[in-house]
Formats: sequence, C-alpha cells, structure tokens
Amino acid sequence: MSSTAIHSLWTTAAEPIAKIDAPKIEYAQLAPTLIVVGAAVVGVLVEGLAPRKSRYYAQMFVTAVALTAAFAAVVALAVDGYGTTKAGIAAMGAIAVDGPALFLQGVILLTALVGLFTFAERRLDPEAHGNRVDSFAAQAAAVPGSDQEKKAVKAGFTTTEVFPLLLFAVAGMLVFPAANDLLTLFVALEVLSLPLYLLCALARRKRLISQEAAVKYFLLGAFASAFMLFGIALLYGYAGSMSYATIAQVVEGTVQDVSPALAGTMGNDALLLVGSALVVMGLLFKVGAVPFHMWTPDVYQGAPTPVTGFMAAATKTAAFGALLRILYVVLPGLRWDWRPVMWGVAIATMLIGAIVAITQTDIKRLLAYSAISHAGFILAGVIAATPDGVSSVLFYLAAYSFVTMGAFAVVTLVRDAGGEATHLSKWAGLGRRSPLVAAVFAVFLLAFAGIPLTAGFTGKFAVFKAAAEGGAVPLVVVGVIASAIAAFFYIRVIVLMFFSEPRPEGPTVAVPSPLTMTAIAVGVAVTVVLGVAPQYFLDLAGTAGVFVR
Repeated sequence: MSSTAIHSLWTTAAEPIAKIDAPKIEYAQLAPTLIVVGAAVVGVLVEGLAPRKSRYYAQMFVTAVALTAAFAAVVALAVDGYGTTKAGIAAMGAIAVDGPALFLQGVILLTALVGLFTFAERRLDPEAHGNRVDSFAAQAAAVPGSDQEKKAVKAGFTTTEVFPLLLFAVAGMLVFPAANDLLTLFVALEVLSLPLYLLCALARRKRLISQEAAVKYFLLGAFASAFMLFGIALLYGYAGSMSYATIAQVVEGTVQDVSPALAGTMGNDALLLVGSALVVMGLLFKVGAVPFHMWTPDVYQGAPTPVTGFMAAATKTAAFGALLRILYVVLPGLRWDWRPVMWGVAIATMLIGAIVAITQTDIKRLLAYSAISHAGFILAGVIAATPDGVSSVLFYLAAYSFVTMGAFAVVTLVRDAGGEATHLSKWAGLGRRSPLVAAVFAVFLLAFAGIPLTAGFTGKFAVFKAAAEGGAVPLVVVGVIASAIAAFFYIRVIVLMFFSEPRPEGPTVAVPSPLTMTAIAVGVAVTVVLGVAPQYFLDLAGTAGVFVR
C-alpha cells in the first residue's frame, strides 16, 4: 500500500465526527413502566442473593409495592391531564401517553395485583413434608416424576422466580398498548410473551400437561411473532418509517416531503395491505380470535390456574389496546379494507367460541372457549370505528378482566387428591357442599353470560350499542345469538352446582388464605359495582377514549 493511500486513511479517520444528540426521555411520563422494570430487576437480584427461606416474602413485598406504586403513577399522570389535554408522544416518538394507554395500563396493573394474590397462595394444597406449597413446581428444571423432583419437594423448595417473571410480563403489557412505533410494539410483544411461555410450564401437579401447554404456546407464539415481524418489514418498506403517525400520513396521502424512494413505494398497495394484514394477524393471535385461537384451550387447561387467570385477563387487555391503536391511529385510511375482514373474524369468533364451549367437560377449557367468544364481542366494539367504540372496548376490558380473575381464583379452590378438580362432573352438587363458593362462581358465570345487573351486561350493552351506531347492526344480531348460546352452557354449570346430588367421593373446597379471598372479593365487588352503578366508569372510559397522534 503506498504512503499516499495510508495518509488518506489517516485524514478521513481524524476528521471530527458529527455530534450525536443524547436521547430525550420523559421519565415522569414513563414512570409506571420504569417502576415495574426496576422491580423485576430487583426480583432477579433477590433470587440470586437472598437466602432461600426469605425469598418468598421478599419477592412478594417487592412485587406488591411495585405494582401499587406503578398504579399510583398511572393515576397521577391521569389526574395531571396526560389522558386528555396533555396527551402526547414520549421517549422520542416510541411511546404514546394518552387516555387509552393510561386507562389500559391501570387495568393491567390492578389485574396483575389481583393475580399476584393468587400466585402467592400457599394454603390450598396439603403441606408437603411440613412445608406449605403453592401452585408452582418445586424445581422447574427437574424432570417430572424424577428423584430430583422428589428431593426438591422433600426439601421444601419453591419456584419464587415466578414473581420477577410476572413483573417482566407486566412491563411488556404496559408498553404494548402504548407503543407508538412498530419496533416498540414488537419488542413489547416479546417482553410480555416470553415470561408467559415460562410461567405456563411451571404447574406443580400435572406437570407434563403443563409443559406440553407451554411448548404449544411457545411454538404458535413464535409463528405469530414471525408473521408480525414480516408485516412490520413490509409496512416499513411501504412508508419508509416505523412511526405510526408517519405511516398513517403515507396511507392517507398527506405526507409532506416525499423522497424519490418513498414515491416509488407509496403507490404499492400490496405492501400496505399484506403488511397490515400480517401485523393485525399477530395481534389477533394474542387476543385469541378465530382462526388464531387454537392455542387458547390447551394453554388455559395446562398452565397453573393462577397463570391462566392472569394471562386471560391481562394479555387480552394489552393486545386489544395495541389492536385499537393500530386500526385507529395507523390504518384509519384503510377502514374500508379492514372492516369487512374484521366482520368475518368477529362473527366466527363469537359463534365458534360459544358453540364449541357447549361440548367441553373441563371447567378451564370451558372458560377458554368462553374467552374466545368474549374476544368476538369486544371485536364488535373495535369494528364500530367511532369514539364510542373505543370507550366501550375499554370499559368491556376492565369489566372482563376482574370477572375472569375472580372465576379462575374460584377454580383453584375446588380440589381432590390429584390437585384441582377441573372436570365438570366433579362440580356436581357443589352448591350443597359449599354454598358460598358456588354462589360466587355463579355470579361470575352470570356476568360472563351478560345477565343484567352484572358488569358483563353493561359491557356487552356498551359494545353492541357502539357497533349498531357504527352501522354494524347484523353483527349485533349475531352477537345476541352467540350470547344466548353462551348463556346455555354458563347456566348449565350453575344448574349442575345447585340442582345435582353431590357425589360421596366428590372434591372438597379448600379454605384459602386471605390472599385468594381478597382476589375473589375484588372480582365480585367489581362485577356488582360495574353492573349496578356503571355510569362513573363509563364516563371515565369515555374521556379516556381519544388516541393521540
């Protein structure tokens, strides 16, 4: 190499580099998420450093304080006007701080707090070798049925890692409905999904079913994530940007400075249509809508029941929040394209969820198909494409979350020698054995069925009203028919509990600690209050129903 060539290398290397601007982060507006992430990291340190005996109490304390503090931060932001007048985009365009984001974050944090109580429950199973045990495997790494597992049970080990995993999942869920660019959306999706894949595999009883459920969820979830990532790539190719607002401008043709490269792709509707279809598909998988619902019954049945309850409530809330933002902020210009498709998905989801639920004999699978049909009802509100549609979906998600958490908390109480008695035949005559537990479960089932004076009725009424006003009257008719079909199997369970003879070898109802009692009491209270006096909460959802762009 000649000296001149080397000299030219030196001179180019020595030229001053342009100043890199430091990122501008609004820490106060991101406080809820940051608190939860910080506590999750502390939880990991507690796992590594604290003695085994004190981990359970330390983890519970850290998790409870974090979720409460994060909820307080959400309330503070809302009171300060960030849900309405001060709504804006934070973290250099990555996160939206607006009404829907704050409302859904509040619901997710409260749901997680109720979920924490069921996670921490340690009085339901009989003591093993003098140690109280929870719903989770003694040692997750031990092969089911092996000597290693027996030794772990004998030594009184518990998997306290579930608490930091819960926090990491919640952190992803907080970002998911608030994401304001496609990359943030994808990162949030992975952060909320990976801890859930692990949590599903950790059941103490029936561990093989639990591990099978986790593998199914992981494989199908990976497919859905891949589809979504491919969709993100196509949308980036179409609009030359990851930002929701920029993509929306390109879709509507209102973008100001058009570069030659952008002019070349802007007219390519195939990129836009296929890309948005793939992104929406990834979200519909998380929501559990037909035809992307196949994981739901198996995972709900196999996962530890506290995890099933948390997942059913919180994941749905986060995923619907993200779906609303994509359809209302990014793709309002494509409304005529996505509404017919969503009609089909909503109708199939309502009917298939309700009809297949009739054939189920396992209470957790029955609730899984019930969750699928509820996803269809919520989609009716999404299809409305009006401000009322957004607020009705927000209200429905809040009501549904607490009813679901309460119902799964009750499922943990009915037990036989093999652990939870989830087969429906075991629930026969439960109303005579334990009238209070059966009555509480009946309240939740009536709320799912949408009987008046329960939260479920108010939610369904709000969603159907918004859909009808948005011009989707046939959809409402299908929804009412699906509700009637669904009412049949809910009421069948109530009849089974109260009007059948209890079997002599039937299950017992375990007496829980105050933790699970609180979870169930909160569920009942929210179900009744949102059914009898919903106006304040409907107004709250109404004021929170405006997206920032």
